[in-house]
Amino acid sequence: MDTIASLFSFITTPVSWVIVQFHAVYGAIFGPDTGWAWGLAIVSLVILIRICLIPLFVKQIKATRAMQTLQPEMKKIQERYKNDKQRQSEEMMKLYKESGTNPLSSCLPILAQSPFFFALYHVLNGIASGKKIGVINDSLLESARQAHIFGAPLAAKFRDGSSTIEALGASVTDVRVVTVVMIVLMSASQFYTQRQLMTKNVDTTVKTPFMQQQKMLMYVFPLMFAFFGINFPVGVLVYWLTTNVWTMGQQMYVIHNNPTPGSKAQAAYLERLTKHVTHHGKIRRRGEKAIVKAIVAKGRDRNESERKFINALNKAGLAAQADGTVVKSTTQAAAQTEDGVTTTTATATAVRRQQPKRQSKAQRQSGGPKQAGDSPSLEKSDEPQDAKPAAAQQPQKPGSGTRSKAQSGQRKGGPQRPKSPSKK
Repeated sequence: MDTIASLFSFITTPVSWVIVQFHAVYGAIFGPDTGWAWGLAIVSLVILIRICLIPLFVKQIKATRAMQTLQPEMKKIQERYKNDKQRQSEEMMKLYKESGTNPLSSCLPILAQSPFFFALYHVLNGIASGKKIGVINDSLLESARQAHIFGAPLAAKFRDGSSTIEALGASVTDVRVVTVVMIVLMSASQFYTQRQLMTKNVDTTVKTPFMQQQKMLMYVFPLMFAFFGINFPVGVLVYWLTTNVWTMGQQMYVIHNNPTPGSKAQAAYLERLTKHVTHHGKIRRRGEKAIVKAIVAKGRDRNESERKFINALNKAGLAAQADGTVVKSTTQAAAQTEDGVTTTTATATAVRRQQPKRQSKAQRQSGGPKQAGDSPSLEKSDEPQDAKPAAAQQPQKPGSGTRSKAQSGQRKGGPQRPKSPSKK
């Protein structure tokens, strides 16, 4: 570990300078030789580093989700070229280039903070050895050696002997109890962070090898922290525990406000968003608009939770728009359907008005065209028989019974048809 830390000695001076500046602030409050002053200086260093790494964290989230989306295509390539590793690698790189993803992007935050971690280890190891590191002079070195956190010196390790620990002004029991507690908290926070990712923020609709890898890491990382933790000074354990707690809180925020599509977290998020939108009738936050915009753009490719969200808005008289906003469904406003087809109420009304009317029995038998003002009721005619159409004057076969009432029958009380002269 000392060899690795020495490789990052170029950043030791900036890290030690930042710690000294934070120590000056907290030393004025708690005292320069207290563990609170030095411990809070290390915590502040972690927070400063993680704030600077937020853009990389956002890039990591996007890269992880892009990799999850590409898992089905990657599996097809692996099965198609399972006997040709070179062609498989070429197709993989081609897929990454076309989709604009980079597998290494998910490791950027860890790689970026590694130099700071090893630089801090180098500084604390120098304090334990009584060596001046970076901008830490003799007075600061003596102050750091006297600083204790719950009875354990910042530079003490779990595996240090009694003589080394007594030289730092502490007991072996105090050091080992504090280090064990910190290692357990560090491993537990890492396990909870990884488990939260697997159970809530993974697309359950697609089963890929990526999920198995994440599940394996959920158990491997805590064991790694427990194994390496016994070789870390107490100050480094403070640094790493703070980093894990920050990561856990940051991930909880992302899962709550920007979950992975198809995950359980997305179903819970859309349920909360449905209640909010139906109550207020609009969307205010930019992040919410981005999520609604992505759901509308999917159309028929929406998952079950997204379809429920769109249907709930429709039942509430609202419609999600392509820009991520939500409007009320009026007679002239577009109504978004479940399948992504957009219609208007006015158009639907016009279609209903154009439906053909039912014909009367006489119209169906005569084969005449339907008129807009036709009525199914019978109407009496005052016109003479000669004015009627030729089709109505054609003789009918006796006994056929095919003539309608309008042609052969006479209404009671109306004008009688003149009888034809009988043949003598």
